[in-house]
Amino acid sequence: MTKIAASILSADFANLKHDCTRLLEAGVDLMHFDVMDGHFVPNISYGAPVLKCLHAAMPDVYYDVHLMISDPARYAADFARAGANLITFHLEAVPDTAEEVIAAIRAAGCQVGISIRPGTPVEAVFPYLGVVDLILVMSVEPGFGGQKFLPTTPTRIAAICAERTRRGCDTLIEVDGGINTETGPLCIAAGVDWLVAGSSLFHAMDPAAVVNVLHSK
Repeated sequence: MTKIAASILSADFANLKHDCTRLLEAGVDLMHFDVMDGHFVPNISYGAPVLKCLHAAMPDVYYDVHLMISDPARYAADFARAGANLITFHLEAVPDTAEEVIAAIRAAGCQVGISIRPGTPVEAVFPYLGVVDLILVMSVEPGFGGQKFLPTTPTRIAAICAERTRRGCDTLIEVDGGINTETGPLCIAAGVDWLVAGSSLFHAMDPAAVVNVLHSK
């Protein structure tokens, strides 16, 4: 069954624990933690201290940390100590030193993911299938929540899924951006393993209904 990650970027930060607990009770599987530095992407979100506090309040949750930053290796250990289970970085941020970043994240004790922007050819991540634990396909341009899902995304997911099958590896495929009860099933049909959803969950009157639709596909 496809797992659902709730992107806390869409949460009410005055009531962060409450919002996250509400979604976990609705059936969400893990929490997605978007980190933006105002350099790699034109927005600033939050850092390791917020994750540390959330992890202390909710220590049993799996934290999927997405670093949209220019120097992921520098901060990998900070996020690992704060409670990250998996740390994903952008291939576009470190095109010549991806292997070093992977090693830094592994050394910090976390699983590793690589993400690509919508304009990056999917073939760019093929060499990392079987090397990292997860490939994150962005279905919007990274930097802001609430964007519209790009319709080319399922084809991109399917291409990575086909290459994964060809190589016989088990690297997970995740998608993030504009995921809801209409776009999520399209990605599931293409072969995705994890769906990241933000506003469609946190702003839903009945998040359990959204989760049920996505878990049933």
